[in-house]
Amino acid sequence: MLTTISDDHRLLIEGVRDYARGELLALDAKWDKEESSCCERLGQLYEMGLMGLRVPEDHGGLGCPMLPYAHIIRELSYASPSVAVTVSVHNMVCEAIKMFAADALRDEMQRCLVTPGNLAAFAISEPDAGSDPAAAKTRAVPAAGGWQLTGSKFWVTNGLHGRWFIVLARTDHSGRNKDLSMFLLDAQQDAVERRPIHGKMGIRGSETAEMSLDGAFVPAEHLLGQPGDGLKIALSALDGGRIGIASQAVGISQACLDLMVSYSKERRQFNRPIADFQAIQWMIADSQTELDASQLLIDRAAQLKDAEQPYTREASIAKLFATEAVNRIAYRAVQVHGGTGFVNECRVEQLYRDARVTTIYEGTSEIQRHVIAREILRGV
Repeated sequence: MLTTISDDHRLLIEGVRDYARGELLALDAKWDKEESSCCERLGQLYEMGLMGLRVPEDHGGLGCPMLPYAHIIRELSYASPSVAVTVSVHNMVCEAIKMFAADALRDEMQRCLVTPGNLAAFAISEPDAGSDPAAAKTRAVPAAGGWQLTGSKFWVTNGLHGRWFIVLARTDHSGRNKDLSMFLLDAQQDAVERRPIHGKMGIRGSETAEMSLDGAFVPAEHLLGQPGDGLKIALSALDGGRIGIASQAVGISQACLDLMVSYSKERRQFNRPIADFQAIQWMIADSQTELDASQLLIDRAAQLKDAEQPYTREASIAKLFATEAVNRIAYRAVQVHGGTGFVNECRVEQLYRDARVTTIYEGTSEIQRHVIAREILRGV
């Protein structure tokens, strides 16, 4: 761990590690098998301050810098990738509100979001707008005292228990990017309908929902930034979110590697542990190398963000490398376990499935390559 992480934050990371490995491992397996929500643990997560990691201390949060935050997400992901993405998305919304809400709304909402009953969600994707958020069709129409939102959102993490959604919607209909604005929606109203998305390959403990808006009301002061800032806000939030998902990937990688090493020492074939065989050793060595490289790339992006330096390219590099790597590492973990790793009583089977989505959400690997190349060609 880098020396730039303070002693206090090291203690926080260690506390999260102990909690996650002691409390969440068994629960994560249960959520996966039952396809039930990890939000049953929200009260404890709020009590620990994890739902306010990116909220300033003077508003009731922990004011955690991005570098230790990334290591906290890693530790949560080691035990429960579902809890990790729940915490990550909530904190991503907290940060978007801190950056783009007007002063009065920012002060009110940051204090609100660190208290139970105020889970946040990010509603950008639509059935026909995934990698291309600018294709959003959800409409925002002026109404007395605010706006009315009509449309559909898809793949909404925290979409069932969430109360506060930042929603990308079109305030004009010319089809230009500048027609998109970002709104803070209180989803506790009749005009909001949520439906769970079941049958996911992995991360089954994380809530994923489809949301329908039928004239949902948003007060005028709940517009984030200025009209037309929606796409800019969305992309800014995703930059930080990509560090979180890269950290989730590293947590899964570490869990896979630890299980791989432990099993290879116990499993015997040809009268000796399979850890003695070069084929197994190379899988372990490659996995550790990719894991370490992933963490260094994440730390670089996080430190740039903490220093308020441009970090879009570095966040995409970290996300691309770490999420592609975790899929290779999870593959090796199943391979080392052989037939045992192919059944769901073995944790590597679940981790193999959990790893897959990391190359998809918060921008696919193909989108990350586009972002990286664009930034290089711009000379950034």
